[in-house]
Amino acid sequence: MPDRKQSAISCAVVTKKPEFTLEDLCQVSGLDVEKITAYVEEGVVVPQGLKIEHWRFSRLHLIEVRRASRLENDLGLNPAGIALALDLAAQIKNLKMRLKHLEQDNL
Repeated sequence: MPDRKQSAISCAVVTKKPEFTLEDLCQVSGLDVEKITAYVEEGVVVPQGLKIEHWRFSRLHLIEVRRASRLENDLGLNPAGIALALDLAAQIKNLKMRLKHLEQDNL
């Protein structure tokens, strides 16, 4: 009988609950304050809190800044280009979902 290896599946709950300060987000993301501030200025992430010292970020923000960083590193996009790319990707996802629902309604 073949030897079967079991693989573990792990998951994390991603919430919008604010958990990180700006400094915390820098530490867990590996990005500096200037980079995250640029992402905030372009609307890539929108923290809770009006002033920089009161900003709070969630795990969802962590995912978003990591995604933004990959776009910057892999494609050479600046923060404005990242914001545009993420907005267009979200619009495409929304349109695909709408199309899928329309196709299901027509069956």
